[in-house]
Amino acid sequence: MSTLTPAAAVGELLRQPDDLLKLAAHRKKLLKEKSTLDAKLQSGVKLQLDATRDALLKLQASRAAVGLVKEEMMAVEKLKGADGEDRNDAFEKISRVSTIHRNFAQTTKMVNNLRSMSDKVDHLASLLDADRNQPNGASGPSPNLLPIHFQLQQLEAFRNETLHQAKKSDAAEREVLVNWFEKLDKVGQDFESWLWEIGARVVELARKGNGGTVVRLLKIVEVEGKEDEKAVAMRLVRKVATTDAASKFKSMQANARVIKNYRHKLLDVMSNSIKSAFETYYLDNQYDSLGFIEGLGWIYKDIIRIKDDVEPLFPPDYEITPYLVKAYHRNLNETIRKIVNSAPEAKVLLELHAWIKEYRVSMKELEIPSAWLQPPLLDGKSQDLIEDYVKLIVTKLDEWTINLMREETGKFSWRTKEPEQSDDGQLGMEGVVDFFQLVNQQCDLALDSNQGAVLARVVTECAKVMKKVQGQWLNLVAEEAKAQVEKKPEEVPGGLVEYVIALANDQLKSADYAEALSTRLEPLVSEKYKAVISACLNDAIDGYLDVAKRCTSSLVEFVFNDLKGVTKNLITPAWYTDPLMAQMIETMRDYMSDYQAHLNPSIFEILIEDLLDAFLISYLTALRRASPRSLRMPGAVQKIRSDVSAAFDFFAQYKPPADLEGNFEIMEMIISILSASSQMVFMDYWNFAKIHGPQLQFIEGLMRARDDFDRVVVGEIMDTLRRKVKEEDIGEPEEPTIMVKIQATSGGLLSNLSNLAGTYASNFTSSNFTADRFALGAAGFAGGASGFRHM
Repeated sequence: MSTLTPAAAVGELLRQPDDLLKLAAHRKKLLKEKSTLDAKLQSGVKLQLDATRDALLKLQASRAAVGLVKEEMMAVEKLKGADGEDRNDAFEKISRVSTIHRNFAQTTKMVNNLRSMSDKVDHLASLLDADRNQPNGASGPSPNLLPIHFQLQQLEAFRNETLHQAKKSDAAEREVLVNWFEKLDKVGQDFESWLWEIGARVVELARKGNGGTVVRLLKIVEVEGKEDEKAVAMRLVRKVATTDAASKFKSMQANARVIKNYRHKLLDVMSNSIKSAFETYYLDNQYDSLGFIEGLGWIYKDIIRIKDDVEPLFPPDYEITPYLVKAYHRNLNETIRKIVNSAPEAKVLLELHAWIKEYRVSMKELEIPSAWLQPPLLDGKSQDLIEDYVKLIVTKLDEWTINLMREETGKFSWRTKEPEQSDDGQLGMEGVVDFFQLVNQQCDLALDSNQGAVLARVVTECAKVMKKVQGQWLNLVAEEAKAQVEKKPEEVPGGLVEYVIALANDQLKSADYAEALSTRLEPLVSEKYKAVISACLNDAIDGYLDVAKRCTSSLVEFVFNDLKGVTKNLITPAWYTDPLMAQMIETMRDYMSDYQAHLNPSIFEILIEDLLDAFLISYLTALRRASPRSLRMPGAVQKIRSDVSAAFDFFAQYKPPADLEGNFEIMEMIISILSASSQMVFMDYWNFAKIHGPQLQFIEGLMRARDDFDRVVVGEIMDTLRRKVKEEDIGEPEEPTIMVKIQATSGGLLSNLSNLAGTYASNFTSSNFTADRFALGAAGFAGGASGFRHM
């Protein structure tokens, strides 16, 4: 508010001489403001005067009413007997008459109600039957709900009051009343049962367009709820308030009513109906878990129906959507647990895991808050389904593999019948196809999960099983081959050669299956899991090739086991007179004829390489162990050259001569060393040492075996060679050559041959496979002459 004085205000307006010219305008403005203010003041004063006048009139009326009440109270006081006892008796008579009149009216009403009750109950029963017998049953319109409830509510109130008043009567009278109300009780029970049948089908009613039935049901629940509240409130008031006749009557009504709790019953019925729906669905699909999972779409349909059609029918305070969604989620969780606990198949676990992921996404799309979906399905541990799936796969694969291997190894060990033979003559066993069918089935199941991690886990476990099987075969082949070599022929079952051939063919077939599996799966996953799958299957492929290589080594062992007597006499006096090399070649030819007829061509090429290497090892070993001066020069050199030539001609039948020359190069070097004079030995030795290393013990053995060198000459030659090796710093070759097998002869020739599997396993590589056939490319397995020189 401004604190300016009138003079100061005028001074503010008239600061300049020119302001005097505006004086008329200022005066006009102030007059206008004054008139506006006067009008508001007059209106306010008028309102206050009118309000004061009304208040005075009401006060005057109140005084008159108080006076009238005072006069009436004085009259009642006089009537009650303030002046004498007779007037008091008169008042009590009036009170008793009034009570008698009220009791008479109530009795008349009760009698009339009792007389008409039977007809009313029959009418209500007919209306109820009409609703219950409609075509759709509880899912139908039910138009008579409200009329039935209204009349039934009145009859039940009458019954409750009557029975409450009859509490002080004797038992016989009470029993008569109870029997009289039996029909009403039955109709009431039938009606309430009908209500809950309808309540259990709220979603179905909304789906069929009978939302009006739900509204009528909710109206009944609301009315009963209010009556419950009134009864409870009156009971509380009765405990604290003084009572007169009217309050006693109302209290009697309150005490007579039975609290129904319809709202809680309705919610419980709806919840139980959802539980029943899940139980029925589970029982219908108890033996078809996949069908159970595939058909769960009805949950989404029901939730959509609840949000769109059911929620608008219910009062907001029900919060019906969260209540029902929680019930669906809770029962779904319990049902899924039943499936998980029933030890389902592996495919079921994968489908269930995928469905739970889809469920979370779908509920989010339906805008269902996560708070309504607590606890999460399977307590949020749905990933454990994958672990269970992998464990189940491992268990099943182990079981299948154990059974399969028990059968296959039994056939291999007992050899009661010949292996299977294909149209091209190749031998094999049946287990490979069965095993890889199982593996492919599990991988296909894992693919259905659309998770690279799942597929990688399954492939890893399958590869472990493959490695386990390969280990069993390696041990079994070693045991059977050892028995074949060490025991007498009559002590072991026949046919081991054929079964080893069959096993070798099966291993190549398995490697090809594994390669095809890798080729099929790798493009379907990311780089992360592609590396895992590739590494596991490549390792398994290498394992199959190791078993195949062990088989070829065993086949070579069988050949040289039959040649023990011949190889023992090499570079001995009998060697000069007996046709030992012819016997060796003829024996190898017989074996190669059978091997070539039944082995995979790629395996046979590797077998030829092994046999050639074994032959060279046996011959070089015989030279190394030759006794001093046993080589009758120069005839011994001619004999060795003749043996080498015959062997070359034999192996040339299976390998191109140009490639074969590289294998026999070491024999040419040995012949040159044996043919050289004492002065020229170093020149031929130099060519040998550059490739195979010093090998001084081997060379010294050759020199001592020559009968044209005495001990002194041999000593001089070896001194010269040692000095030259030291001066020229001749060391071991970077990669082992065939001479490494000649150095370790303490175990015997067959011991050396059995180690060929490890030496030459590198000839097998997964890159040699083709996906469209069971055979490996011949070029991929041909080690070549240089390969054997650098072993």
